[in-house]
Parts: sequence; C-alpha cells; structure tokens
Amino acid sequence: MKTLARILVLTSLVSLGGCRNKLEGGETSAAPSAEQKQAQASTKSAAAASAPAAQEKPSIPAPKDVAAPPANAQRSESGLAWVVLKPGSGTEKPAPDDKVTVHYTGWSADGTMFDSSEVRGRPTTFSLSRVIAGWTEGVGLMTKGERRRFWIPGKLAYGDKPTRPGAPSGQLTFDVELLDIVAAPAVPKDVAAPSAGAKKTASGLAYLELSPGKPGGKKPTAESKVTVHYSGWTKDGKMFDSSVTRGSPATFGLSGVIKGWTEGLQLMPEGAKFRFWIPGVLAYGDKPARPGMPAGQLTFDVELMSIQ
Repeated sequence: MKTLARILVLTSLVSLGGCRNKLEGGETSAAPSAEQKQAQASTKSAAAASAPAAQEKPSIPAPKDVAAPPANAQRSESGLAWVVLKPGSGTEKPAPDDKVTVHYTGWSADGTMFDSSEVRGRPTTFSLSRVIAGWTEGVGLMTKGERRRFWIPGKLAYGDKPTRPGAPSGQLTFDVELLDIVAAPAVPKDVAAPSAGAKKTASGLAYLELSPGKPGGKKPTAESKVTVHYSGWTKDGKMFDSSVTRGSPATFGLSGVIKGWTEGLQLMPEGAKFRFWIPGVLAYGDKPARPGMPAGQLTFDVELMSIQ
C-alpha cells in the first residue's frame, strides 16, 4: 500500500523528544579525508606550543537546587515538581497539540548542563505532544511569558537507564520560559463520521467542500505534484499530524501517498479547502502493518495551495 510518508511527519520537532539536544548528533560535520588528516597531523605538533588553550564550551551554571526540588516546590500526581520563577501574562495555556516556542536550559541531577537554547542564542519551537512527558505536562501548565523550573523524574523523561543513545538519564532539571503559543487547528465536530452535506465516491471516500477554489482553477491528476496545508485526526478526535501546526506546507507527488489522498485531491480545484473522511482501506488499514501509523478511518482538512 502506498503511504503518506512524504507528508506525514510523526517524529518530534525537537530532538531527544524534550529538547534540541546536540548529543543526538544534530550538529555534525563531514569526516575529514585521508589527505586532510595527514595535513592536520603534520601541523598539529608545530602549532601546539603556540596555540591558545581551547575555548571551553559555553555553559550556564546549575541552580543550587538542581539535585532535588526545594520545600516550596509544587508537585503533580505524576511526580513532576516545579516552582514559578517569573509569572506570565493572561490565562491561555497550551494544549498538547499546540505549537509552543520556548527558551530553556537543562541539567542532570549532578549539575551537568546537557542542553540549552539560551546558550545557542535561539529559542526552540515544537508541538507539545511530541516531547517527553514531563515537558508535555509541565509546559502545559504555563502561560505566555512565564518562566518555571521543573524537576522531571526519569520516568517522565528518558528513563533512569535510557535506551536512546546519548540521552541524559534519571531526574532532569529544566528552566523553561514560554515565549509563544500557536493554537492547533480545532477538531472538527463531525470528525467521527461524514456530515449530512458530505458526498461519497464509489470507493467509500467521503468529502465536503469547506471553501471554493480559484474561479476556473485546475484540478490535479494522479501524476501531479501538489503543495498543501493539512491536518489529520483519528475518528476519536486525536490529531496525529498537521502541516499547519508545523507552520510549513507539504509538497509531494499524488502517486506517492495513500489512496484516499490520491483520489480525493483530484476532486479539488486549486485554492480549495476540503474535508475528507478516508476509510481504513484507503489509508493505512484498520490494523496498520507499519508501526506508528494511525488506524481505521482518518479525517483530514486539506487546502490545495498549488499544483506543479
């Protein structure tokens, strides 16, 4: 079965699932060639005597209470602990499917800093549902502009003995500042089944026009390459993917996606927005063989932005 692999991004926007950790190898360089190695070796000894000491990697000192939450820390039933370092503004808090932008620094319990967006000098943006459980819960308690310190037990982070290479182990302590919240698209009220105005094709695909396309707009063929914005939900209303939340439209060939997309997008004129109810047989199946794929009927809101 063809898949939506080119458009369905189920991985975290933030490496290591909770922070953009360089331990994952996100900032690597090409390995030097044999000639480069030889040249480096021949100059290293001559330069060693006069070379200045290597500059230490920038680091933010660990807080005094890095090893354990202080007496005034609040705790949740999960074991997450926190203190508010700076209050935020308003009352809006991010939901799990929302996209957030944060500045943060993380330390292990012994005070070793393992990652920091503040040291890198740029904040990190990610979907709150795609990170470690301690971040999903903790950042979900914050309002815009707020800064908190979290003590996250291993079970809500990467574990006391992480299976992921390079991941920090045990309790982790984070200082997090919530800079911005971008709400995820709302779950359609008719997500579970096609609404009364929906049309259905012979294959079982159901669709509803949400907004018309350009006057006289062309429609793609099965061989076309298209650019779309989309959001997808399972029939119980759980969002599993969204280019809207990521803030970046997807471009792909219609011959390389699930059958429901190949058929459905050919019904759309350029510029239109449709809602599709795609039965499992036209998606990943009622019991997907591919790990991590959503099962059964899927509901998509799709905007056809352009046809190449």
